[in-house]
Amino acid sequence: MTFQIDLQNKEQILFLYSTTPPRANIEQERLESAAARLARRANGMALNGVVVYDVQEEGERTDDPRPFPFRPSIESQAYAHHLRAAVRAPLITYKCIAGMSECEWKRWLCDAGAMGIEAVSVVGLASSRMKQPGITLTRALEIATEYAPQLALGGVVIPERHIRQNECDRLLKKADLGCQYFISQAIYDPDLTIRLLRDYARACGEIGVEPKRIFLTFAPCGSEKTLEFMRWLGIQIPEATARRILTADAPAAESVSVCVENFQRIQEAVVELSIPLGVNVESVSARKDESQGAQELHHALYHLTPI
Repeated sequence: MTFQIDLQNKEQILFLYSTTPPRANIEQERLESAAARLARRANGMALNGVVVYDVQEEGERTDDPRPFPFRPSIESQAYAHHLRAAVRAPLITYKCIAGMSECEWKRWLCDAGAMGIEAVSVVGLASSRMKQPGITLTRALEIATEYAPQLALGGVVIPERHIRQNECDRLLKKADLGCQYFISQAIYDPDLTIRLLRDYARACGEIGVEPKRIFLTFAPCGSEKTLEFMRWLGIQIPEATARRILTADAPAAESVSVCVENFQRIQEAVVELSIPLGVNVESVSARKDESQGAQELHHALYHLTPI
């Protein structure tokens, strides 16, 4: 598997490009058109993988009202299947296992392999306040390791969560259960990420294990509404950064500059650590300036890194 091989190259920074599936009730013709546009965009980039998110409502994660209405989307695996024939890069999907039974999860894993998906980022409930029957995240990872060894298993890492809890413990536990990589939430406060990476490297050193690859996620923000939604998702955006973006003549372009600066700052701060890094650029907005900004951001970050 190409992505699994790439993960083993500890010296190379890997690049991912992430998208959300179209809404569930989209017409077939428009679905095929959306998949073709994404494929053209992705095939013009130097990528180690294209990520399809599994969109969840997450209404119980916070008491704050959702800035954008939730619209059910096509299941991540199904959309990846639409992309398989046209996208040259390996396909990676997110999958929320909340509410799934063991049988459903095993069937999903079997189908993923048949559809040519190379990796799956497994996520659980968005909040501990949510109660839902089904398998636990721990059990889901155990099953995936046993029933789908051909898939590279991944998880999520949230620097903001490290303020309140020990995110390193989560990473170590998930790695023990088979996770080979982690993809972060979008980063707009680099100090939180630097702290987490340093603590993670230290924690790995203390128990004598090699750190897993961490993909740092960056996403353009071109409007106050997008910024509000990012904050609703739990992304910490300093007030000075928010003002800089929103008062710029071209907010989306300014946010690209901010993301590039943040990546450089993180890279310089952790260059001596033994953590293999990756970059994940999100293109999840319907706004033209933010969609275009995601492509520009990928190219800018790619050309910052050594070949």
